[in-house]
Amino acid sequence: MADVAQAPADPRDDEDGADSVELGGYQQELKRTLGSFQVFAISFAFISVAVGIFGTYDDVLRTAGPVGIRLWPIAGVGQILVALVIAQFAARIPLSGSSYQWASRLANPKVGWGFGWLSFCFLAVAVVAVDNALASQAFMPLVGMDPDEDAARVITLVVLFVQTVLAVASTRIVSVINTAAVGIEVALVVVVSIALAVAVLATGDGAADNLASRGITTDAPGYFAVGGGLMLAMIMGLATLVGFDSAANLAEEAKDPHRTVPRAIVGSVVAAAVLGMLFLIALTVAITDVPRISADGSPVAAIMRDQLGPVMERVLLVAITFAFFGAGLVSMAACARLVFAMARDGRFPAGRLMRRVGRRTRTPVPATALIFALGVLLMVALPGSALLELITASTILPALIYGATIVLYLVVRGRLSRRKCAFDLGRFELPVAICALAWTLLALFVLVSPREAFVSVVIVAGLLLAGGLFFLVMLMADRDTLETEPGTLGEAFRP
Repeated sequence: MADVAQAPADPRDDEDGADSVELGGYQQELKRTLGSFQVFAISFAFISVAVGIFGTYDDVLRTAGPVGIRLWPIAGVGQILVALVIAQFAARIPLSGSSYQWASRLANPKVGWGFGWLSFCFLAVAVVAVDNALASQAFMPLVGMDPDEDAARVITLVVLFVQTVLAVASTRIVSVINTAAVGIEVALVVVVSIALAVAVLATGDGAADNLASRGITTDAPGYFAVGGGLMLAMIMGLATLVGFDSAANLAEEAKDPHRTVPRAIVGSVVAAAVLGMLFLIALTVAITDVPRISADGSPVAAIMRDQLGPVMERVLLVAITFAFFGAGLVSMAACARLVFAMARDGRFPAGRLMRRVGRRTRTPVPATALIFALGVLLMVALPGSALLELITASTILPALIYGATIVLYLVVRGRLSRRKCAFDLGRFELPVAICALAWTLLALFVLVSPREAFVSVVIVAGLLLAGGLFFLVMLMADRDTLETEPGTLGEAFRP
C-alpha cells in the first residue's frame, strides 16, 4: 500500500478540489465549471418537486384521498435526515461516483462495487422514466396529441438523443439548462400557489375542508391497513424526494466541492420539501369537485384549468415539460459520471472505452452514449406493462442505496477525519444517522409491502442477480481490480 496521505485539513487549501482527485489516484480529466448554485440546481433538478407532484398526485387522490398529502412532510423530514448523512461523506471524499467511491475507500472495493451497481441501475432507469413521463404526461397533452404509447416512445427516443448531445457537448450547457429549469420550476410552484389561493378567495370555489377529506376513498376497505390506501400516499414523497445525491456524482466538476456539494445535497431536499408542501396545500384547497378531479388523468392540470383558465393550464404544461427535460438531463449526466468513475477503476464492462473523456468537451462521451443506448433498448424491447413495472421498481432502488450508505456511515464514522470549514454535523451525527436508518427501513417497508409491489420487487431482485453474476465474472477474470484502490484518499480513514 502507498503511504497514507491526509487530505488537506482546511478545504481552503484545496478550493478547486484538484488535490482530492489526485489523492484519489486520478488526474483531473473533467472540467471544473460548476459554482455553488449550479451544484444546488443539479440536485434540485433531479428531485424536481413540481414534476414529482404532477406525476403522482393522481395516485394520492385515488388511493388515500386529498388528506393523503399530510404524509408529505413526514417523507420530507425523513429524506432530510438521509441527506444529512449523505452530505457527511460528500464533504470528505468529493469524487465522481459518490457512494461507489465512499464504500470502496472506507470499506473495500468489493462493497463499493455493490453500491455502484445499485446506483447505476437506479440512474439508468430514472433517465427513461423521466423522459417517458415527459412525453406522455406533459408534451403530448401540451400539443393536443391523444394518448398513444407508440407515439410516446418515439418522443422519448428523440428527447433522449437531444439530452445525449447536450450532455456530451458541455457540462456548462447541462448546468445552464438545469439552472433555468430550476428557476422556472420554483417560479411555477410559487406563482401557481399564490394564484390558486387568490382564485379560491375571490371566487369561493374550493374548500379548506379538502385537506381533511378522504374523497373517493371514504368507504374503501383496508384504508388504514398495511399496504392500504393511506400508506400508499407516502410513496409520493418517497418517489419525489430522491436523487439529491446526484450533485456528489459531479463533484469533480464542482468548485470547492467539500462545501458546495454537501450544502447542495441538504439544501435541495429542504427547498423541495417546503415548496412541495405549499404547492400541495394550494392544489388541494383549490379542488372544486373531488370525485371529478380524482378521476382525471392529470389532476394538477385540471385544477389549474378550473381555477385559472386554459391559458394557465398550457403555461403549466410548458413549464412542466421543461422541468421534466432538465430532470432527465441531469439524471443522464449523473449516471454517465458514475459509469466513468467505475470504468477508470476497471470495474465496469468495456472499462477502457467507458473511461474515455472527450478532448475538447472534457465530458465522458462513451459513458453518456451508453445511457442513450440503454434507453433505446428499454423503449424498443420492453412491452408497456414491463416498462411500467421497471419504472416502478426504480423507487425501491434509492431506498436500498440510502439505507446501505447509512449503515456504512455508522460503521466507519469513528474513523472519519474532520475538515475545518467543511460540512459537519458534529455531536449530532450519531442521532441523525440512527434516525435516518430507522426512517429508511420504514420507507423500504412502505415501498415493498403493497401487493402491487410484488413484480417490482422481483425486478429489483433480478437486477441484483445480474450484478452478482457480473461480479463473479470479475472475481474470476481480474480479481486484482477488486482488491486494490487507486490513490490514498480514504486510506487515512481505515483502521
